[in-house]
Amino acid sequence: MERFFKLKERGSNVRTELMAGLTTFMTMAYILAVNPDTLSHMVDGVSQTGGEWYPIFLATALAAGIFTILMGIFVNFPVALAPGMGLNAYFATVILSSAATGKPVTFEIALTAVFISGLIFILLTVTKIRQMLIVAMPDSLKHAITVGIGLFISIIGLKNSGLLTVGVETNPFVSGAIEPGKFTDVKFFETVFHMGSLEDHGVQLVLIGLALISILMVLRVKGAILFGILGTTIIGILMGSSYVPTDINTDLTPWIPELDKVAFANFDWDGVMSTGLISIVATFTFVELFDTFGTLVGTASRAGLMQDPVEGQKRVGKAMMVDAVAVSGGALLGTSTTTAYVESAAGVAEGGRTGLTSVATGTLFLAALFIAPIIKLIPGSASAAALIIVGLLMLQSVKHIDFQDYTIAIPSFLTIVLMPFTYNIANGISFGIVTYVILATLVNLFGKGKYKVHWLMWILAILVVARYAFIGSQG
Repeated sequence: MERFFKLKERGSNVRTELMAGLTTFMTMAYILAVNPDTLSHMVDGVSQTGGEWYPIFLATALAAGIFTILMGIFVNFPVALAPGMGLNAYFATVILSSAATGKPVTFEIALTAVFISGLIFILLTVTKIRQMLIVAMPDSLKHAITVGIGLFISIIGLKNSGLLTVGVETNPFVSGAIEPGKFTDVKFFETVFHMGSLEDHGVQLVLIGLALISILMVLRVKGAILFGILGTTIIGILMGSSYVPTDINTDLTPWIPELDKVAFANFDWDGVMSTGLISIVATFTFVELFDTFGTLVGTASRAGLMQDPVEGQKRVGKAMMVDAVAVSGGALLGTSTTTAYVESAAGVAEGGRTGLTSVATGTLFLAALFIAPIIKLIPGSASAAALIIVGLLMLQSVKHIDFQDYTIAIPSFLTIVLMPFTYNIANGISFGIVTYVILATLVNLFGKGKYKVHWLMWILAILVVARYAFIGSQG
């Protein structure tokens, strides 16, 4: 073990690596509860997406365990992987928002789209185009994408908990209910967002969850989100707001993992062809592209693995390949996009320097397969509180955007606000790319600045415009 992971060479030891692995697991174990809740979107015990809670839980634990261990063994890198926040919310949103359309997207179709995006991702990594795209995208837009996704999943958490409700009050003038020019005590504009009822137990519970997680984070408790979720669950049981099994034979999720229930390769190729998921596949691929790069490079730098630029880049390249395989691999198991987790930095901060940290984290995720009944007790309000806080963590990237430079600020702003307010990650990315290309090119032409506009950005901008022109905003 000492020689395989090069522990002495990197100034570490077995105990330090194992503790670092435990720390990383504690900071990201919340995904075991949040991902099944998000992807199944249970309402009164019924899945709204077509995906069942237990198979998704199995897929989450297996994907996180298997691919994190692979990262440790094949790359010797202290980075953990699991189904990514943001893209899992987007995955569920695509299914739910398409239900009332003529071309509904089923859970199986969405999984197929993720699998395809993984294959594209592998191709982009092998051909080095992935690295080229990362260079082409301005840093400001990369950070804006992270911030926008943070707001997007926060709204998902607020909405799922009932703390935020969505309703429409029709403009009476537009509807013809009131003649123009006649002033009465009416509301002239549509109101989309409302505060939920504070008398609702679910809303009360999410507020308790937010308070608990916030206090633990302020006190710098490791695993604050996980402990906050568990604390909220206990309080929810006492309040009568959490599901508590009454019949051990029918209600309890099994303690021994029933791996035959894993929805392996649960794909619908015919559905993909008939639905036309070009935009969705592109979004899965594009967001994962930049999200992973920042996580891998940032974690490697913090672990001191980028001191030798050549060796560091090789290692990151190998890590990118494992990450790319994990996308399709996670879809095969039955979950949304599996990606590198920024929470890996917590283990690095504890001294993790090698792949042994990842092996320890992955092993704990596999062990978590045996605690499904405990995870099942966690109420949706507790998971929603975690979503809101994770949004806060992602929002921190906003400090890296120069809002004094309008050529950068405007595309970044549009990227950020269009994601949550149009309820679509792709819209934010698309408008950010096109706006940046146009503004940067105009400024360069008039001699007002020197902004780099990579030729790949032009190709992306043209593809985005073509997408909206021929497919439409809902394509």
